[in-house]
Amino acid sequence: TKVIKMLGAGSRLPALLQKSIIHKTFYYRTIGMSKMAKKICIVGSGNWGSAIARIVGANVKANPNLFHPDVKMWVMEEIIHGEKLTHIINTKHENVRYLPGKKIPDNVIAVPDIVDAAQDADYLIIVVPHQFISSSCLPLKGKLKPGVKGISLVKGFCLNPDGGIKLISKIVNELLDIPMSVLMGANIANEVASEMFCETTIGCSDSDEKSKMFLKKLFCTPNFRVTVVDDTTTVELCGALKNIVACGAGFVDGLQLGDNTKAAVIRLGLMEMIRFTEIFFSNKNSSMSTFLESCGIADLITTCYGGRNRRVSEAFVKTNKPLIELEKEMLGGQKLQGPETAAEVNFMLKQKDMEDKFPLFTSVHQICTGKKLVLQFIDDLRNHPEHMIHADVHL
Repeated sequence: TKVIKMLGAGSRLPALLQKSIIHKTFYYRTIGMSKMAKKICIVGSGNWGSAIARIVGANVKANPNLFHPDVKMWVMEEIIHGEKLTHIINTKHENVRYLPGKKIPDNVIAVPDIVDAAQDADYLIIVVPHQFISSSCLPLKGKLKPGVKGISLVKGFCLNPDGGIKLISKIVNELLDIPMSVLMGANIANEVASEMFCETTIGCSDSDEKSKMFLKKLFCTPNFRVTVVDDTTTVELCGALKNIVACGAGFVDGLQLGDNTKAAVIRLGLMEMIRFTEIFFSNKNSSMSTFLESCGIADLITTCYGGRNRRVSEAFVKTNKPLIELEKEMLGGQKLQGPETAAEVNFMLKQKDMEDKFPLFTSVHQICTGKKLVLQFIDDLRNHPEHMIHADVHL
């Protein structure tokens, strides 16, 4: 207000800028801009990234003692009806491309350059399609300030050139040398954006309880309930593997085989998720109870009934169109995760000569790559290892 008075009542400062000066002056004077106030950057602005921006922007405003008032969001620049998408977001406060009809808080600032968006951040929220994780993070290497932490909302894997697969959080950790947490759950983006009640799971292995409370403050709302667990690896694995099972559920819907069959696919898929985690990624924090969190069984059910992988897989059966064509037709620029994750998992299973131990994962991959007919999917499940328990008792 002093600045505005000094310039005089007749100042030509735009009303929006005057309002911004008053808002920032109030913030700094009343809060003192605590050294503890953290700057948040959202890396990604698709459907899920924009839905999370609604939550994060509001929570940052509500907790000025913890967070810097502005949230920068990296946006891959696009031209929409002759206007830059960043300009639309910053003036209309809406991502008309990926989350139309839902307002984004005005303290979320769209930035087209990823380094400009992230270089002064204290916390990175990574939410880009898993296919682009390396290309998105590489420009940030050596450009971040010391002490940065990150949390991945990315569901998927990447192939390890030396064999096997790598978790997204591990890739980010290695590329940027920052500690990583993960957030996964039964969180269909449009429903989260519509503020329908749901739960999510954060995997945070940081021994400092303050870090876990910080994450709850950043993400938790009355309609987006957060549970924090130590088992980061299982949380992340669930978020990726369930997309393979969702493809199987979509095949069942396309074949019109009914809810009993879909329930069997969900159960067998869960068992393969558990087995895969136990064999390849078990560690001291691993816990079976994690599969009962939102990231586990809840996300699996939601994805098998309402997710994009299920929808596109159903259409794949009914139309006989290639998956890549259906992705363009049905997803409005979003990426299909299940088939690529199935390929990454199959790469590892083939290396270990264990394809027969995971018939659902294997069959989904073979169907998606045209090596097997979708009609053979149920045949592959009839002889599932889960059905091969031999007992010497008679009922």
